[in-house]
Amino acid sequence: MCVALPGRVVSVDGEYAQVDFEGNEVRALAGLVKVKPGDRVLVHAGCILQKLAADEADSMEEIFREIGEEFA
Repeated sequence: MCVALPGRVVSVDGEYAQVDFEGNEVRALAGLVKVKPGDRVLVHAGCILQKLAADEADSMEEIFREIGEEFA
């Protein structure tokens, strides 16, 4: 099963963005969505799928934290 994760754009370089996932940063393709630093985004397989509202991203991050605690 594949899961898309919420993150925060740190920087943008052309069609790529550096995205922070609670301390882990990855380079993701942003060619499909126009993003800027500070945007909350949903990333799957190294591609930004969409921008998220802050409350939506916060809710998703909380769910993933709860899942992680369940299996810790």
